Amino acid sequence: MTGLLFFTFVLKDMVGIFRRIEKCSKLTSHRLMRNMMSEEAGQMLVVYDEPSEQQSLSLDDTSSTEESPDETRLSLESNNDVIPYIGQRFATHDAAYDFYSEFARRCGFSIRRHRTEGKDGVGKGLTRRYFVCHRAGNTPVKTSNESKPQRNRKSSRCGCQAYMRISKTTELGTPEWRVTGFANHHNHELLEPNQVRFLPAYRTISDMDKSRILMFAKTGISVQQMMRLMELEKCVEPGYLPFTEKDVRNLLQSFRKLDPEDESIDLLKMCRNIKEKDPNFKFEYTLDSNNKLENIAWSYASSIQSYEIFGDAVVFDTTHRLAAFDMPLGIWVGVNNYGMPCFFGCVLLREENLRSLSWALKAFLGFMNGKAPQTILTDQNMCLKEATAMEMPSTKHALCIWMIVAKFPSWFNAVLGERYNDWKAEFHRLYNLESIEDFELGWRDMVNSFGLHNNRHITNLYALRTLWALPYLRSHFFAGMTAAGHSKSINAFIQRFLSAQTRLAHFVEQVAVAIDFKDQAADQQTMQQNLQNVCLKTGAPMESHAATVLTPYAFSKLQEQLVLAAHYASFQVEDGFLVRHHTKLEGGRKVYWVPREGIISCSCHQFEFSGILCRHAFRVLSTGNCFQIPERYLPFRWRRISTSPAKLLHNSPNVHRERMQLLQNMVSTLVTESSKSKERLDMATDQVSILLSRIREQPVPSHGERDIMSIHRNL
Repeated sequence: MTGLLFFTFVLKDMVGIFRRIEKCSKLTSHRLMRNMMSEEAGQMLVVYDEPSEQQSLSLDDTSSTEESPDETRLSLESNNDVIPYIGQRFATHDAAYDFYSEFARRCGFSIRRHRTEGKDGVGKGLTRRYFVCHRAGNTPVKTSNESKPQRNRKSSRCGCQAYMRISKTTELGTPEWRVTGFANHHNHELLEPNQVRFLPAYRTISDMDKSRILMFAKTGISVQQMMRLMELEKCVEPGYLPFTEKDVRNLLQSFRKLDPEDESIDLLKMCRNIKEKDPNFKFEYTLDSNNKLENIAWSYASSIQSYEIFGDAVVFDTTHRLAAFDMPLGIWVGVNNYGMPCFFGCVLLREENLRSLSWALKAFLGFMNGKAPQTILTDQNMCLKEATAMEMPSTKHALCIWMIVAKFPSWFNAVLGERYNDWKAEFHRLYNLESIEDFELGWRDMVNSFGLHNNRHITNLYALRTLWALPYLRSHFFAGMTAAGHSKSINAFIQRFLSAQTRLAHFVEQVAVAIDFKDQAADQQTMQQNLQNVCLKTGAPMESHAATVLTPYAFSKLQEQLVLAAHYASFQVEDGFLVRHHTKLEGGRKVYWVPREGIISCSCHQFEFSGILCRHAFRVLSTGNCFQIPERYLPFRWRRISTSPAKLLHNSPNVHRERMQLLQNMVSTLVTESSKSKERLDMATDQVSILLSRIREQPVPSHGERDIMSIHRNL
């Protein structure tokens, strides 16, 4: 019934979307009318002024000759009155401004309030106002201040003399404003109708659009995606919204300009509220000597459950900051059995020092019931290295290669010039070597070949080589997270909630939304993987056995090694087997196999590093007539995890979530296909309306809404 209730909400929204799409057919006629008005405005480059004003159009000349009342006409409100003229009357100065602004928009420029005479509440009050072209005047020269950085922005002002002056008069006791000066001479090009809308004066965001943008911001989508969604909702072509991406970014920035102390209080309130709704949500925080929030870390119930199985290898990424609040952000992530990123926890720090990082790691271990990961990958941060050694002494600490490689362009591009790409290729070759001896020799040759003896970055990398180079790390498990493919997926996941564009107090909630979105996408990919037919390539019993146990992701990695095993020869030696490629006459890998105990190991350390047996081990198992892979070499973390009935009942919200995600995908496809023609759109609108009516006829249990809230709480 929860699914039906959700379906009702979705379809109700979709009917509205269909109706908005239907309005798109009217856009062409609207644009034609707008272009006709633009052509009319383009012919209005004329001057109306009093005789005294014809001598000079200087904006500093305040003298004017008032026209006689007999020569004036009443306020222009009819469609024919589109050009300002001397004597034109307005009830208020704001009405005059609006009229001149609309005239300017049709002509291809915008206006601003320039100067006033008099002051409200003093003497006669405000008596005269000047409205000028947005390019009037000249930019004053600023005195440079070496201690303060200067913004090098080019001004649009060019001394344009176009203006309209209004003066306040009182006749028969009723105050009004009359045009006493007007010039429409411009010393610059006027903009086309499709360009003038980009001027700041004509870019506005309505209250409804502001609410919509704030809602989108909470989901973590990018500003570019927000713009595209609103274009689709309003049925306008790309670029035709009444505001730009920059306006949206400025709006989002204004949301953040709040008192940091109030933000911290609201953030703690948010965490406490989540804790009340979900007792399994965990968070810790510290206060400084002034009783203000210093650090805060949190983890969700689903994250803690994932860590129980997939917390053997963890990435702790501290390279990001919440720019709006200038706070370092730390994120713990891992990889699940389907090779997809899984979120473990998050921390916001006031400062990134040894004390705060140690506190963060201690808080994380507290969330995970004291269970430390086997390995942890971090950025090249010496404080973090020391903190890890203190708080996780049994964990193997390594540096994340893709965080290091991301700095290469700034480190070596200018130094190496055209040879940069060649050097980068050589670096990756050395990084992927298996032998420590080969790495040491290759590194020395690389330094000599590219003349990097005195480069400090090369010196530092070599000093830390045991923390990042694979030849030194292959005996430790990293779940494949050192590969470039995993780095991209993890970064994409992190960027998902880094782009959340709203208040600090809502950040915890936004991370939960991003995780929920990721979980839904992961569930869909998992289902797709499981539905795919497994293609056996070797016909070996070991291959078919592994296909029934491992996830499609893990099986594909194992199958790759099993296929390559056929290209290797094995030779029994005194203490095991020597395995090498059939084209090689020397070298090879040493494999040790104890059949009775089901133990096999290889000097390449492929299994220890990735949890997948290597080609050399498979060659020996095949030679020894082994038809099943020993259980210990099919790790639980890479298996298709079967769920007990009790656990299935506990995780029942996941079933609803999968069905909701499936429904969302179907609705999205429905909109896409229906918008391709009017006939399709009419059919979809009619059928969805009928279906929505039928769904509304279905009874909704009183606990339906509570079920939905429960599902979202467990996502």
